[in-house]
Amino acid sequence: MHSVFFKKPEPIQENATDDRWKWFKGCLGALDGTFIKVNDASSDRPRYRTTKNEITSNVLGVCTPDMQFIYVLPGWEGSAADGRVLRDAISRRNGLNVPQGCYYLCDVGYTNGEGFLAPYRGQRYHLNDWRQGHQPTTAQEYFNMKHSQARNCIERCFGILKARWAILRENHFIP
Repeated sequence: MHSVFFKKPEPIQENATDDRWKWFKGCLGALDGTFIKVNDASSDRPRYRTTKNEITSNVLGVCTPDMQFIYVLPGWEGSAADGRVLRDAISRRNGLNVPQGCYYLCDVGYTNGEGFLAPYRGQRYHLNDWRQGHQPTTAQEYFNMKHSQARNCIERCFGILKARWAILRENHFIP
């Protein structure tokens, strides 16, 4: 059913005109994790507890620049690190595949590596950092600003998904 529900990613072309994406030739989209509140058996609760003391499942999502999901890996415990979930997605048979010469944008929770482009650490990054007329002062801040603007598509995808399906916002009682 993958071909029915998920779009095949197309890399950003050299002649791209979209202001958010024209800086990232060969990029397929963006990825991130989100937490879905769950109700697990009491023996499993510690594994699913986040740093905010909520019981959640960690879900990896990957989307295209036009906000279409191309890969989803649900079911990891909330305490699992983003990098660990991504390693699992890559190593699975029929898992996340990154074609040679292409990559996905990811946040600092993931490491820079072949197929994944993270922002500079220790530099301003979030879109709120650029509000109220603030401008980048270094090349690294400029890159982070453009990276954040493009990668925001996955945040918007998760926001739309959770707005549409209330069960994903609230703690549900399905074992």
